[in-house]
Amino acid sequence: MSDGEKKHFATDRKRKQAREQGRVAKSQDLTSASLLLAAIGAMHYFGHTTSSILANGIEAGLSNATMRAYSPQDATHDLMRLCGQVAFAIAPLLLLMFVGAVAVNVTQVGLILSPEKLTPKLSNISPLSGAQRILSIRGIMRLLFGIIKVGVIVAVAYYALRAHQHRVIGMATMSVPQIASAMFDTLMGVCLWIGVALFILALLEWVFQKWQFEQDLMMTDQELRDEMKELEGDPRVTDRRREVSRQLAVDHVTQEVQTAHVVIIDPNDLVIAVRYDPATMATPTVVAKGDRMLGKKIHRLALQSGIFIAERKSLARFLYNSTDIGQPIPTAQYRAVAELLRDANAPTERSMS
Repeated sequence: MSDGEKKHFATDRKRKQAREQGRVAKSQDLTSASLLLAAIGAMHYFGHTTSSILANGIEAGLSNATMRAYSPQDATHDLMRLCGQVAFAIAPLLLLMFVGAVAVNVTQVGLILSPEKLTPKLSNISPLSGAQRILSIRGIMRLLFGIIKVGVIVAVAYYALRAHQHRVIGMATMSVPQIASAMFDTLMGVCLWIGVALFILALLEWVFQKWQFEQDLMMTDQELRDEMKELEGDPRVTDRRREVSRQLAVDHVTQEVQTAHVVIIDPNDLVIAVRYDPATMATPTVVAKGDRMLGKKIHRLALQSGIFIAERKSLARFLYNSTDIGQPIPTAQYRAVAELLRDANAPTERSMS
């Protein structure tokens, strides 16, 4: 595989960046099909009530017609009354469609606030960019899918009308109200068939959009390395920071060891530096400790600084495991440490015990 081939799945960071930019797997046709089905459902449940309200409003408006002079104020009053009735009649339909549209979009992509999508871009109005989008593989696939969708809709509408042909033929013997009712039921049936077909096609398109979106987010080796570098920093800078941190730690240990009064060691390179100043301290305190390389460093510093060094295996191991740097030694070890401090203060015994 070449280094420029996209073979790694997108990281969480790249997915988050794409989402912030408004790039998500979304099917507009799924929203449209859901709106159509929501409208059909709303018409099924509220259609008769809505038509009755509208019919009553029209009937009231026509029945109130008189030969008297009709002022602009009267016309405004009647128009506002009619608009209020229309708004009241269609409000349930619009509310259900609005809830359906929001629910479908939230189900697809969740809640997204992307200011970048509102930023004007010249590429959106560039004829060259538009032509490239249309003539791209994705644009051609979208065109083919649109043609297939139109063909499916025509076929479904044809078979839906065939299923209702007996009702259409029977309209010749119906009254006007019966014809209106039959046409409404036939229209609802045909639209339901078309809505279901569109919904199924939209689901298939959404699956394809999801797959295409995942392919677009795939990362090359270089992209993955660059992202890791951004997250963790340049390896050279990171190494330099670690080196500086180690140097600062060594400098700190050096300063603390030089203040110690006794250094306790064991043969396995466990080293503990203890300080005790009766004038300022209540109890002896561990100022530095280490094992292996750091232990050897503390041991060497103690030798260079002329600090009293005592080999006490059990005491060194106990203090190393039980006492952190900056903490006083445990009460149980007061006597043993006090003896070492006494030896350290004896002018004739400042040597290896």
